[in-house]
Amino acid sequence: MLALNVVEMLSSPLMLRSLLAAILVGISAPIVGTYLVHRRLAMMGDGIGHIALTGVALGWLVGSWLQLASPEDLAIPGALVISVAGALLLEGIRIAGRTSSDVALAILFYGGIAGGVLLIGLAGGTSSQLNSYLFGSIATVTDTDIWATAALAAVIIAVGIGLAPALYAVCHDEDFARSCGLPVRLLSLLIALLAAFTVAIAMRVVGSLLVSALMIVPVASAQLLTRSFRSTMATAMAIGVATCVSGLTLTYYYDLSPGAAIVVLAIGVYALLFALRPIMEGLRGRKASSRGYSETQMHPEREQVGTPPRPTA
Repeated sequence: MLALNVVEMLSSPLMLRSLLAAILVGISAPIVGTYLVHRRLAMMGDGIGHIALTGVALGWLVGSWLQLASPEDLAIPGALVISVAGALLLEGIRIAGRTSSDVALAILFYGGIAGGVLLIGLAGGTSSQLNSYLFGSIATVTDTDIWATAALAAVIIAVGIGLAPALYAVCHDEDFARSCGLPVRLLSLLIALLAAFTVAIAMRVVGSLLVSALMIVPVASAQLLTRSFRSTMATAMAIGVATCVSGLTLTYYYDLSPGAAIVVLAIGVYALLFALRPIMEGLRGRKASSRGYSETQMHPEREQVGTPPRPTA
């Protein structure tokens, strides 16, 4: 019976598009989230997500001015443009140091929502029409959305993984990265741009209000299991894909909001891992003790001289 239900679900073009979008977002969002968490900018995704609402309404307004058959077609492009502008503005304020990051984020929070509601009214729409962008509406994903999502996800994956050493250096210690000759400001702006791209592609899946959770919660869960930056990113990507696919599958059988289901599952995974953390740490301690005992037996000189611990990548 379960196999038949799965086959039935996969035979639906709508579900196939939704699953593909969920997988792309589940892979790419934790990549950016890993850098934001290490840089202590976990709330940047929230700020950009809020200002993206202004972009949605602005795209809608431009579509109305151009008398398009469906003004909503420019909603996601508008969100992408305004998200990029907001990310660059936020990073510029942070670099200039003219105001604290939390104040800049607060301005984006409130200004983004207010601007979205105001502009959607000027476009002839209502604030209720923003709900699909606030909380996600993966059932409305079109083939065009899939291609756009795939393109942006490819950029996020290529840059986030390809430039991982340089981006990690900037997130870990800007002064050290600068002393190594790395273009710190350019790399910082690049991280902000990746965050904006992630918000744009995730709006259809989880909505602008919940997109930050999909970037941050899988990374927080991965940190409970791993110790290195690379393993944290890889584990977060796996958790992101698993929660996105599981949440979407759950909404196929039950009338639930896909975005909310995905985020609740992600938080549930974190809560479970956090509860099991003492047990996992105990197992790690026993394993480390037994390994150290066996290595001392095999290499008695280490007990006398001692060797420095090997660095973890």
